[in-house]
Formats: sequence, structure tokens, C-alpha cells
Amino acid sequence: MKELVIISGKGGTGKTSLTACFAFLAKDKVLADCDVDAADLHILVHPRTIHEEDFRGGVKARIDAEKCSQCGTCRESCRFGAISEELVVNPLSCEGCGVCFHVCPEQAISLEEGLNGHWFISETRFGPMVHAALLPGQENSGKLVALVRNQAKVLARKQDIPLILVDGAPGLGCPVISSITGADRVLIVTEPSLSGLHDMERAMQLVGGFRIPVSVVINKYDVNPEVAEQIEQVSARAHATVLGRIPYDPQVIRSMVHRHCVVEDGDSPANQAIRVIWERLEPDLLS
Repeated sequence: MKELVIISGKGGTGKTSLTACFAFLAKDKVLADCDVDAADLHILVHPRTIHEEDFRGGVKARIDAEKCSQCGTCRESCRFGAISEELVVNPLSCEGCGVCFHVCPEQAISLEEGLNGHWFISETRFGPMVHAALLPGQENSGKLVALVRNQAKVLARKQDIPLILVDGAPGLGCPVISSITGADRVLIVTEPSLSGLHDMERAMQLVGGFRIPVSVVINKYDVNPEVAEQIEQVSARAHATVLGRIPYDPQVIRSMVHRHCVVEDGDSPANQAIRVIWERLEPDLLS
């Protein structure tokens, strides 16, 4: 079983759109949407949920008013300002560090597990998918990403599926680290802008720390050919293979309006480019 993780140094580069195209082109695979802070792969793959569970990834403090002596020690000790003058905990500010729990002389504070989100196993038009969603204002997305990946692996083993396609989180934070840890291959989707180039370099450094083979795809390369060439040069110095360049193509937008992947609709330039990229990538994933 192989695991391909598609990431991007910044949001909006086309990472999820490319993942959906690969999902259409791959024969046997499990999909995993690990962009749990802003999940959107479901828009293109039309999932039907067959299993759902709550995600509880952290704790929040709660003050028992009957036991509380109103001494204010908890409020003075909370470095996050999560306890009001009335000695009520604001759950959005509470980090669950437990300091108030330990300093309370009346043992009036408890740390309670809260609901952070939900995770799902669904059937899609491209095959099974594991995905999740955090509730507004909730954290611990790295832990939820790890849960989604683990459940995708369990599902792949159970159904004897050789490939897991992971739509990773954008950026460089904890969700990205959780997305790529232990993966077989990482694909970075970038765009020909200075911010895209800079963020791609940082993503390469991150992946390099895990010693995972990395490849690059340049989306909308013809919008700025000079920067696209710089991306090629930076990738070569980092020993990262540029699998292909995808041109700007209005058909991508037209397809997405109908909740389709561009590889499903007509023989457009982007369709051709993505199919070539998949042909170059697929042998390594099935070997």
C-alpha cells in the first residue's frame, strides 16, 4: 500500500482540484481529506456518509460554582485570560493547560473533554473516502488529521486497496506535518508567483526533514513564465522532480461550477496536462 500526499505551501494553488482529478484517474484508491480546517474535497466527489463519529481532541476547564470560594486564584493564574471576573471559563479562550485545576484550593475546577468536530467514512463517485470537519473555533486539527489518515489506512487494508490519496492541509503548520509524517511520497502544488515560490521552498524544506521523496506541479504556469522557470530551477537544486506544468484554462472553472473535475469534461489544455502528470506519477505509486 502506498500513500501519496498532495500539499501546497499556501492556499489557493489548486491542490484540492488536482487531488480530485487524480481520484478520477486512479483505479483503486482510498481518498483522505486532511484539510480539516477547511475541508472542500467533498464538493467535487459527492460523498454519501456511511459512518460518522465525534472527535474529541482536547479538554476545557469548568468551574463548579457550588464548590468555588470566589478566591480568584484561578483567574490570576490563567495566562490566557480565559476566566472572567465572575469566575466563569470562556471555552474559546481556554487552552486546557490545567493550571487553574492545579492551583484551585477548593478543588472546584475540572478538566472536561469537549466536542471538537466529527469524522466520516463515505462512499463517493470515485471510491471510499475518510474526511472530517472541525467545529468553528476548535483546534487540535493535527490530531484530527492523524485520525483521518489512520482510518484511511485501516479502510485500505480491509478492502485490499493499494493506494491512498491524501488531500493535505495548506501551509506549514501542525496539520501539514501530521499530513505528511510517514507518507511514501509528497507532491507540492505551486503557482508562478513570488509568494508561491517562497512557500514552495519552505514546504520542500519541511518535507526534506522527513526524507520523503517530493515532486512538484506548477499550476497556471503561463500566467508568469519567468517565475515558473525559477520554480523549475529551485526544484532542480532541491532534487525535486517537476512532473508537469498545468496551463491556465477557463474550462477548470466551468467544470468546478458543475462540481466536476476538469479531466471529466472535454479535451482541454489542463485536462491533457493533468493526464500526463498522472501517467508520470502512477508507476511509482504502483511499484
